[in-house]
Amino acid sequence: MFVILAAIIILSSIATVATKSVIRAATYLLFVLLGTAGMYFLMGYTFLGAVQTMVYAGGIIVLYVFAILLTDGAKGQDTKARIKDASWGFILALVGFLVFLFMLLKQNLFANIATLDAPQEPVNAAATSIDSIGNTLLSSGEGGHLLPFEAVSVLLLACIVAGLLIARKR
Repeated sequence: MFVILAAIIILSSIATVATKSVIRAATYLLFVLLGTAGMYFLMGYTFLGAVQTMVYAGGIIVLYVFAILLTDGAKGQDTKARIKDASWGFILALVGFLVFLFMLLKQNLFANIATLDAPQEPVNAAATSIDSIGNTLLSSGEGGHLLPFEAVSVLLLACIVAGLLIARKR
């Protein structure tokens, strides 16, 4: 199952950046996010997988599609990439890869691979229940996260209203 989900994520990621249609790119991004949620479910993180599915695959993709459709992004003139633009993209990708490789070498990750086969001491981590996560997220007391949840919902509502007003003026 891991190999199937990894193949879906990799192929959908490549298709997201390779397609010329913005709507198709959003659809491929949906498959990437659903594959990521599948990975969470595969690891046993059911709450995280459900949140990934609802928030990102459900909400964010819908917002992207609305933004694309409201701003004439779906019609979009296909701009032909110039070689100069493509070369800048290649150079930036190469610099990013070199920075990534430098960070890997700096952390001595390759030297620590041999120690991974040694028996590990079991980690005694406290299990967090879904009930405690829900109480923490929706409590308004100390350590609660209700205010940021409400602030994000008001911000998203303001963005939707602003998008509708912009689309109405056209």
